[in-house]
Amino acid sequence: MFKTFLTFLFYAVFAGAALAQYSESTFWKAEVDAKHLPPVAERLPEAPLVVDLPAKGRSTGQQGGTLRTLVTRTKDVRQMVVYGYARLVGYDQNYKIVPDILLDMEVEANRKFTLRLRPGHKWSDGAPFTSEDFRYWWEDVANNPQLSPSGPLEFLRVDGELPTVTFPDETTVIYEWSRPNPQFLQELAEARPPFIYRPSHYLKPFHASYADEDELRARLREKRVRSWAALHNKLDNMYKFDNAELPTLHPWMLATNEGKSRFLFVRNPYYHRVDTAGTQLPYVDIIEMNVVSPGLVAAKANAGEVDLQARGLAFKDIAILKKGEAQGNYTAHLWKNGTASQVAIYLNMNYSDPAWRELMRDVRFRRALSLGINRKIINKVLYFGLATEGAMTMLPASPFHKEENLRAWADYDLAQANALLDEIGLTERNREGTRLLPDGRPLWVVVETAGERQEVENALQIVIDNWRSLGVKLIMRPLERDILRNRVYSGSTMAATWFGWDNGLAQPYTPPVYVAPQQQEFFAWPMWGQHYQTHGEAGEAPDMPEAIRLMELAEQWRHATTDAERSAAWQEMVDIHADQVYAIGLLQGARQPVVVNNRLQNVPQEALWAWSPGAHFGVHRPDEFWFKEGDG
Repeated sequence: MFKTFLTFLFYAVFAGAALAQYSESTFWKAEVDAKHLPPVAERLPEAPLVVDLPAKGRSTGQQGGTLRTLVTRTKDVRQMVVYGYARLVGYDQNYKIVPDILLDMEVEANRKFTLRLRPGHKWSDGAPFTSEDFRYWWEDVANNPQLSPSGPLEFLRVDGELPTVTFPDETTVIYEWSRPNPQFLQELAEARPPFIYRPSHYLKPFHASYADEDELRARLREKRVRSWAALHNKLDNMYKFDNAELPTLHPWMLATNEGKSRFLFVRNPYYHRVDTAGTQLPYVDIIEMNVVSPGLVAAKANAGEVDLQARGLAFKDIAILKKGEAQGNYTAHLWKNGTASQVAIYLNMNYSDPAWRELMRDVRFRRALSLGINRKIINKVLYFGLATEGAMTMLPASPFHKEENLRAWADYDLAQANALLDEIGLTERNREGTRLLPDGRPLWVVVETAGERQEVENALQIVIDNWRSLGVKLIMRPLERDILRNRVYSGSTMAATWFGWDNGLAQPYTPPVYVAPQQQEFFAWPMWGQHYQTHGEAGEAPDMPEAIRLMELAEQWRHATTDAERSAAWQEMVDIHADQVYAIGLLQGARQPVVVNNRLQNVPQEALWAWSPGAHFGVHRPDEFWFKEGDG
């Protein structure tokens, strides 16, 4: 408690000394002069987060400018939540978890987490951000069966036990379990955060427990929604970021309601971060996000029509991007990629067809298909030989990387692959040379893709030729991303492609939920993931020994008390994946093109492009990027 007081005192003294030095942004000055907004010193928390940019090797900047970027779907406005990366706690540039929105936190044996808010912190509309916003989410949203039928989020359960959550005062929130919950802080720092708080002042008028009945009924008629719960959930899109009226804590807030192809995000006047010169972040005033077709992203970047772009760009685009640097006044960097595999093929062991399901659950089949891929050719054609060939496993930066796991069942060996298929009993062939299932059907593996990355289709074209030598016919089927996911989750998809694990950099503290059958998002076992995520109400329980072992190891990690114990669980899980080939990885370490306007400062030349940990641009703090002379 004394340490917490000293921390608050330090920031409060600094903030108090700097009050007279805070500079008002030109963007909001007219609103302040018109008394529509209070001065910046009154908008900031009493103890703002002070960012020492020179200490981070960055330059102190100036406010102003419009930053242009592109997305390929309207729903991807949610990337602003990812890139903005305002979290209760978040990863710093060294990937250590530190307080961000929180003033500080106290952790006792990974069982009790005391979260302390910044006094005077406000939502983007100026309303106080307090423990009431946490209480509202916990009591009135997460534990309200009409708003949350499945109850509180899974990461809040420890062996089925939910936490005791208390709110001693308006700046303190306490989560406490009887057993350790080591993944609590990591989840709060994720690219898609759980948002264990809500702007209660905005949402209460739409909640049956608080709203006037007649007024709520009128709102339902106005919005053409049948139930108050449906209306509440529609407006409460903290991650989707599609409701311009929903207050936020992010550096930029949505200023375009019901947009279609162009969205504007303007600086949050109440954002909690400042630099050491007393300038409120973010530096950039406006983010302009335009929606274009996937095929146009590289062309528009080449023409200098973006200021910061990575999504929608692939390694194949680097030639055209480099060619346009001088005329477009940008630089195309190549960042390292944090995914465990750039392209991975997932055989759906929960596929609805019984005969195919039995075959894909046979590890010899998965190993044979992996051995039947010429990764060296794919590397040369797609990445000029600059990627690392091998199976899906952890990257070298992870302590759980093993060279033997990278090589496991990943050498191009047609003889061994054919021998495994013969051993299974797939010896009969049709006139075309395609092997036959025991029921006489040809061995046609339909691999569905999201149709968004040309490199996936190009890689599969090579795999088609490779597998033909095994007597296996690969049929590629491009789909829209959401359709693909829904088909996989329902068991309608035989096989699918996606990246490998988003986080190929796992550390002992990383929750291993994505390597155990606990998420439907892992395309090899969607039904097992559903079973875990819905507490048995949907999906199927894992019924294979190795999958059951993965579940046991995930529980061992959860109950471990030392890094050594957590590391042991992690390593065994990674080894099981390498042996069982749940995902057929092709390559890892491919570089990600990142286009940066030459006037945009503080963007790293070399960095890591990773969804988890890091939230793509988020961990590199775009609120600290700034334009020379403030002109984007």
